[in-house]
Amino acid sequence: MRGTAFFLVLTMGAMMAQGQTAAKPATGAKTAVHHAATAAATLPPGVPPVHAVTKTAFALRYQDIKIGAGEEAQPNWVYRVHYTGWLAADGHKFDSSYDHPRQPVMDKDGKPVMGEDGKPKLGDAEPIAFPQGYGRVIPGFDQGFAGMHVGGKRRLFIPWQLAYGAKGRPGPDAAHPGIPPKADLIFDVELVDQKEMQMPMGHPGMMGGGMQGHPGSPMPPGHPPVTPGTAQPAQPAQPATPAKPAEPATPPNPAQPQQ
Repeated sequence: MRGTAFFLVLTMGAMMAQGQTAAKPATGAKTAVHHAATAAATLPPGVPPVHAVTKTAFALRYQDIKIGAGEEAQPNWVYRVHYTGWLAADGHKFDSSYDHPRQPVMDKDGKPVMGEDGKPKLGDAEPIAFPQGYGRVIPGFDQGFAGMHVGGKRRLFIPWQLAYGAKGRPGPDAAHPGIPPKADLIFDVELVDQKEMQMPMGHPGMMGGGMQGHPGSPMPPGHPPVTPGTAQPAQPAQPATPAKPAEPATPPNPAQPQQ
């Protein structure tokens, strides 16, 4: 009896182990089929499904540090933003709006207010301004404010493909080396406020303010610096120079009478 009971216990244990082992691939197969069905279901009508592994080349990631209490960021509006940027590889801070030159504080008569050290008092750091959606900043910065609210703070993790690309951005001197090639970036940003784009009458293009061209600012390489908050009026077309009238043909000399 003891031998028979021991044999039954061994047999049941083996059967349970086989059942558990066989269940794992079955679950995985169901998951794979579910993923395949889900991927196929997301295709619009008329697009044939393909059997291939979906890969992600690069993606913008972010963390909401503080949810703003103001209105949600509107696309194609002018944003006023404070930011600090670091290289993701080593944490080197390459630029910050808080480090930009500050304007002196003026009194009611328009004169600088002097501090105790005899020097003019400086005001608060000014945020940069840029029109969202017009390519005036690197793509990761341009896209990083979607869903934010005014007053909110966010940390952006920008891959190099959405930053300065394979070439990076050289700095003006050795003290400001700029952005290395293929550098992933980290930005802490704050959406200070926003305003609707001001368009000149009858002008189809964007004429809103841009951002300052600091060595490490999130402006794309080769983009000319623009003073924040200024709107450049459309230049009137110059009238075409009227064509000079053709000179009248010289009439032929009359024939001389024969002598």
